[in-house]
Amino acid sequence: MSRSNEPDLIERRNAAANAKKAALEKYRASVQDPAVAERQKAREVEAVARAAAKKAREAEKAERKAREAELALAAKLEAAAQAEREAAEKVEREHAEEAERKAARDARYAARKARSKGGSR
Repeated sequence: MSRSNEPDLIERRNAAANAKKAALEKYRASVQDPAVAERQKAREVEAVARAAAKKAREAEKAERKAREAELALAAKLEAAAQAEREAAEKVEREHAEEAERKAARDARYAARKARSKGGSR
């Protein structure tokens, strides 16, 4: 294979330099174009609007989380109060049942005592 149709180092370097110059000229032309400047300003305005909308969504989300946390706390407090009421009612019922059992026991004891007193006379 011959290397006659391959570019040498100097030709490749010159081609790269020319491509670089062409890209730089294209960039400079686009920077000076007023339509490009307008599009850039429009993009910046849109970016600001998106950022504002994002902040508003984040604020709304934070507010919603705060409301949910407040409702969860209220529900937890209500559940605790309900459990406390139920426990108090259970204790009260147990005391009432114990008093009924004691009254029944005392009545049986009194009946037994009355029988024993009545039978010994």
